Amino acid sequence: MATTLDKVDVVTVGVGWTGGIIAAECAKEGLKVIGLERGQERSTADYSMVHDEYRYAIRYELMQDLSKETITFRNSRNQRALPMRQMGSFLLGEGLGGAGTHWNGQNWRFLPYDFEIKSMTDDKYGANKLPAEYTLQDWGITYDELEPYFDKFEKTAGISGEDKNPFWGTRSSEYPTPPMKKTPLLQKFETATSNLGYTPFMMPSANLSEAYENPDGQQIAACQYCGFCERFGCEYGAKTSPEITVVPTARETGNYDIRFNANVVEVMKEGDRVTGVRYYDTVTFEEFIQPAEVVVLTSYVLNNAKLLMVSEIGEMYDPETGNGTLGKNYAYQILPGASGFFDEQMNVFMGAGALGMTIDDFNGDAFDHGDLDFIHGASLSMTQTGSRPIASNPLPPDTPSWGAEFKKASIENYTRTLSVGGQGASIPHRDNYMTLDGTYKDAYGVPLLQLTYNFTDQDRALHKYLTERAAEIMQEMGAKTVVGRAPISDYDIVPYQTTHNTGGTIMGADPNTSVVNNYLQHWDMENLFVVGAGNFAHNGGYNPTGTVGALAYRCAEGVIKYSQEGGSLV
Repeated sequence: MATTLDKVDVVTVGVGWTGGIIAAECAKEGLKVIGLERGQERSTADYSMVHDEYRYAIRYELMQDLSKETITFRNSRNQRALPMRQMGSFLLGEGLGGAGTHWNGQNWRFLPYDFEIKSMTDDKYGANKLPAEYTLQDWGITYDELEPYFDKFEKTAGISGEDKNPFWGTRSSEYPTPPMKKTPLLQKFETATSNLGYTPFMMPSANLSEAYENPDGQQIAACQYCGFCERFGCEYGAKTSPEITVVPTARETGNYDIRFNANVVEVMKEGDRVTGVRYYDTVTFEEFIQPAEVVVLTSYVLNNAKLLMVSEIGEMYDPETGNGTLGKNYAYQILPGASGFFDEQMNVFMGAGALGMTIDDFNGDAFDHGDLDFIHGASLSMTQTGSRPIASNPLPPDTPSWGAEFKKASIENYTRTLSVGGQGASIPHRDNYMTLDGTYKDAYGVPLLQLTYNFTDQDRALHKYLTERAAEIMQEMGAKTVVGRAPISDYDIVPYQTTHNTGGTIMGADPNTSVVNNYLQHWDMENLFVVGAGNFAHNGGYNPTGTVGALAYRCAEGVIKYSQEGGSLV
């Protein structure tokens, strides 16, 4: 028998970046907000053993317990989907801060092209640039409309950067803090890319170049360049994350509370309105119902989609007919690149998650695609994130996999290897989608989310072209041996690639082609909001966090407006 709790104004499901932003903005306006987080409370003070690579980067202590909740996966509809039983291609965060705790801190604004990709591509190249099976569409919002929210997120996070990229959209203000240190390795990349006629710039970073107080009065420390960012929390409080910014801001209002170990399994509804959520205490397995005037799904991409599906809210996407929107347009990221082996030794062990330089000359539509068999592109970067000893062992081709030669090559090349990598756009395809699994269930008896995904011809062409460009840069940098990344064939969920999953709850201007409007308000349930990278109609050539943060501020504005006026916001 479920215990029904007192009604609140707003309940959020998940307390990471999106949940924290919604909570902070709504609580500042006087709304009573409850955040439900299935993980545990934690803070920067808990990361006293943060430099334990085995504990955090190999054993994934900050990540989701897959024995309780996971997904099933297959490459195509004619295969049987099987559970993902250990972390692989992407890492699902859990606990206060979510993935915002263990991210690298690379913070980007998607390009103006991204938000109007269908219209701009058709206008320039014609409607038949890509075959019909690519389900490309505009986002229902423009870069200029979203710019104020980008600006707000960057000021909350204190992002360190420089406005020297000619391909970006117009900014309303400079970055809050200067760019990070331009190390000798980054200068090598800068010289090479400049020689090739490109425009390098320092990567926008949430590892801050200097101490900063944000507009809400939260203090963020300066980065120590220790090299332990991705998969780790920051014990210095120098990598901006929800638990040192928006979460304390929300708590300080007195209008916000968090319930930990609270796993939501259903969004409750009556007619065309949601009434709250049902959740289990993960320790006692007690069942609760949390009523609310507004429900905001702020968990990870996969879980937001799953909750809508199990709650039977919206029309599930059918790849056979193309009907339905829920689960549609799942996208990932394509990772072209090249490594170079040098004669001289270099300092590769110090760094930070977003210490890097980038070129955007091959991102978005910055270059002509008229004679190419793909659209979009990738940001190409050299990052100095810290080569940790367990996971870092770069070796030239044809090195034996064991023995004296292996050991010698490992020692020789650890400080003599650099890489240029791309974050490549992922264009949606009719056969890449999410649905519910008909066989497997989680620890609470709820069907698992089923993911069907494979690389496409578009992906393979983009990867090949951008790998060639990366190899040219590495050659210009003076490497004695250059090795491009191997061509991609079928997607493999086992080796780690990137935690940049998108789509499934896409936004748009038309309820027939999207799940939510441009305030992230559900088309069918006006007091339900869904926010995260699941709103992306495709994935761009960057890390998604900055764009997710902007959408969260847009959503928060919508929740506040709805609480005052009601009705559809568009």
